[in-house]
Amino acid sequence: MNVFIDTNVILSFYHLTGDDLEELNKLVVLAKGDAIHLYLPSQVRDEIKRNRENKIADALKRFNEQKLPTQFPAICKQYEEYKELRKLIKLFDEKRNGLLEKLRDDMSDHKLKADTIIDELLESADIILVNQEIVEKARLRMDLGNPPGKKGSLGDAINWAAILHATPAEEDIYFISDDSDYFSPLKKTSFNEFLHEEWRQVKQSELHFYKRLSGFLKDKYPDIKLASEVEKELLITELSISPNFATTHSAIQQLSKYSEFTDSQLNSIVRAAISNNQVYWIIDDEDIHEFFTTLIKGREDRIEDDILHTLEALLEGQTLENIEPAPLVEYGTDEDEDDLPF
Repeated sequence: MNVFIDTNVILSFYHLTGDDLEELNKLVVLAKGDAIHLYLPSQVRDEIKRNRENKIADALKRFNEQKLPTQFPAICKQYEEYKELRKLIKLFDEKRNGLLEKLRDDMSDHKLKADTIIDELLESADIILVNQEIVEKARLRMDLGNPPGKKGSLGDAINWAAILHATPAEEDIYFISDDSDYFSPLKKTSFNEFLHEEWRQVKQSELHFYKRLSGFLKDKYPDIKLASEVEKELLITELSISPNFATTHSAIQQLSKYSEFTDSQLNSIVRAAISNNQVYWIIDDEDIHEFFTTLIKGREDRIEDDILHTLEALLEGQTLENIEPAPLVEYGTDEDEDDLPF
């Protein structure tokens, strides 16, 4: 799945957005796990670096300007609630000033959580280097009056030209931007008709448009709530289709960071261990053996009986060919037959 996310969406995580940083973190994990192919022109990377401080400065300014009421009618002062409100207003000011001080320190040191996640996003993306050819194509668009972009600004035109140039033909793209230069003049929730038709003609594929990252994730990955769950699912898939021992060791090492798994994840991991020979052939390796032993301990009642039986036998040193089927569970005896409800 090919994805482009525009500068304004990424910078919004330094500023004011309805999306939480966790949404951006999900995108990072998906890109790192190769579930999506993230294309970013170097123009986007440079725009982020150029505008980071301005976005943060404006966000802090707006936050600092938010005021709680300081004046009350004289008739309020006889009530206990008035005294409590005065204390809470003072506490709000103290906490806000402390938060602003920490934010300014972390901003200067590039230690904001947004910095970390955005840096990881850029590292996981396929950066399209903007060269003279792309710049000339963008300038020609502007001279002809073709979207996107505002008069005198090449940025959007460069990004569009770069994406058209570098992304593979006959593959759809998921385009995430809140820039009005990409909107339809008739319907702000739709993509610009001229650009949409250009994409179809040049790439012989479809363009799917989203204004918010959360909208894209909700549409394409509705069951994913946290970035950590994205990573777990991708690692479990990697383990189940692992083509070699090195990949198995790597997946196990990363899965070992987690102590909690859903029942579905738990059974999928066990199933990977007994169905992929690149896992069960090395189940006696110290890290592999320790991981699966720890995984099933205390969780036996959450794992399907037949695959649990097979994994336990493998951990005891038996070969897959020699493992006897799991014994059938007896639910009653002949003496109890009259008591059965059928």
